[in-house]
Amino acid sequence: QEIEAMKQRVKEMEAEAAKLREMQAQAEKEMNMTEEGKNNKEAVDARSVYVGNVDWGSTPEEIQAHFQSCGTINRITILCDKWTGQPKGYAYVEFADPSSVANAMVLNESLFRARLIKVTPKRTNVPGMAANRGRGRGRGAYRGGFAGHHAYAHQPYGPSPPAYGHPPYGGYRGRG
Repeated sequence: QEIEAMKQRVKEMEAEAAKLREMQAQAEKEMNMTEEGKNNKEAVDARSVYVGNVDWGSTPEEIQAHFQSCGTINRITILCDKWTGQPKGYAYVEFADPSSVANAMVLNESLFRARLIKVTPKRTNVPGMAANRGRGRGRGAYRGGFAGHHAYAHQPYGPSPPAYGHPPYGGYRGRG
C-alpha cells in the first residue's frame, strides 16, 4: 500500500515537472517575442495619446464618444491605482492609425465632464530613463558642520561661542 502511494506521488511529481518544462518553454518563447513586441509597442505608442485631467467618474464609453471624431479607436485604458483601485485621473486612447493622433491633438484643453483635459502624444517608456529623474541639482558641497576652529580653539571649559556667520550647533540646513 505504501508502494502504491509512493508510485502515485512519483507520478504527480513527474506531471508537475512536465508542466514546469512546458511553462519554461513558453517563457522562453515569450522572451524571444519581446524583441518584436518592443517594436510593436512603439508602433502602438505612435498611434496613442495621453489624456490627462480625466474626471474620476469617467467611463471608457464617454472617452470614446469624446474622441470618436478623431478616427477609429482600438482601445481606451483608464489607469487606476493598484492598491485602492481608484482612477489616477488620466487615460490612454489607442487609435487604429497614427494620423488620428494629430486629429486628437485638436482636443487638447477641450472640455470633458466640465474639466479641461490635456491631450499629448503618448511617449514610449524607455527603461532606465526613470532612474535619472530627480538628480538635476547636485549635492551642495561641504555645508560646514564644525564652525571655525580658529577663533575659540582651545577653551578649557564650556561650549564655545559661535564663530561669525554660523548659527550655534546644528542650525539651519536648508533644503538640499
